[in-house]
Amino acid sequence: MAITQIQVLVPGTGTDVVPSPRDYDEVSEGWEEVEHRARLSSDHSVAGAWVGEPGSVRIRHWPYDEICVIQTGRVAIEDADGGRAEFGPGETFLVPAGFDGWWHTLEPTRKIFVGVSAR
Repeated sequence: MAITQIQVLVPGTGTDVVPSPRDYDEVSEGWEEVEHRARLSSDHSVAGAWVGEPGSVRIRHWPYDEICVIQTGRVAIEDADGGRAEFGPGETFLVPAGFDGWWHTLEPTRKIFVGVSAR
């Protein structure tokens, strides 16, 4: 393996992916996001840098265990019962596969993420 296989996870690297609003159960007006995905050797995982603008999406069944590291901005995760937690720069959290709730981007945000599926 060569050093050229090391991937930097920042916007502008990897493969740009703009998820379709149809990928979510509900999407608020103004929602925008871009994933800058790394190349992985497993199709059961996804990783990269993420950039999002204020707005919200509802995901009734989170597709994988997702570890998030907020670099800039602020987000909130809200469960189906209205429980809520907010995260800002330097904070790291895990959203478990199957979680039912909302992702709220409260201000322009950048994060690093890793999603791992059991499939």
